[in-house]
Amino acid sequence: MALFESGNPTLSQKIFSRSAGEVSAEVMTVRGTINKFGFLLLMVLGGAAFTWSKYYDQLLVQTAAQSVMPYLWIGMIGGLICALTISFKPNWAGYIAPAYGILEGLFLGALSAIVNDAFQEKYPGLVMQAVGLTFGVAIAMFLLYNFRIIKATEKFKSIIISATMGIAVFYLITLVLRMFGVNMPFMYDSSALGIGISLFVIAIAALNLILDFDMIEKGADMGAPKFMEWYGAFGLLVTMVWLYLEILKLLMRFAGRRN
Repeated sequence: MALFESGNPTLSQKIFSRSAGEVSAEVMTVRGTINKFGFLLLMVLGGAAFTWSKYYDQLLVQTAAQSVMPYLWIGMIGGLICALTISFKPNWAGYIAPAYGILEGLFLGALSAIVNDAFQEKYPGLVMQAVGLTFGVAIAMFLLYNFRIIKATEKFKSIIISATMGIAVFYLITLVLRMFGVNMPFMYDSSALGIGISLFVIAIAALNLILDFDMIEKGADMGAPKFMEWYGAFGLLVTMVWLYLEILKLLMRFAGRRN
């Protein structure tokens, strides 16, 4: 069963193994999962486009934070609720994953608008660069996996999963410390240490895509039910969102060094 491990908590071994025991007239396929992932990306882009339209409509009378902050909170909280629901009820993914995509679009669109507003004078195009790099990295990882240049071996999986867990714990500790007034400047500044941390996290997020591709392929091979296509597409989107946020953070660090 170790074959089905993934660093993405949404694409867990237990869920795929449990779903394989369910009776279904149709089974999961890789192509079906990729098609559904494409649909979810359209939902994200739609939500983001809506938020950006609100940002530009109010550009002359409100700051970016004032105009899009409601959408940021709606998207973040709503997306979290959808993600938790899908994680516990994967058979609902076909109904909830599109809503998750739209909500993530609202969140990412709002956050990107705020970043764009802050850096557009000294570093124009930062957000579009982050979007382009995210898709570029994702395509590169897919090709590396598809041509088996990077193989999801057991050792590879254990390293990436351990690193992902370490990053999650580290982020949680810094969040708790910040709540108590203890700040770690290197988590947000443009120092060499901060940039190094961002590059490391981006590398781990990118390599998690390899584990996601492997999980989806193995799920199809084991005959998981059709609804797991939506679940696999959702899990892949979660990693893509993480990758985009980390790349955006890195570009903001570089922009800070130039100011």
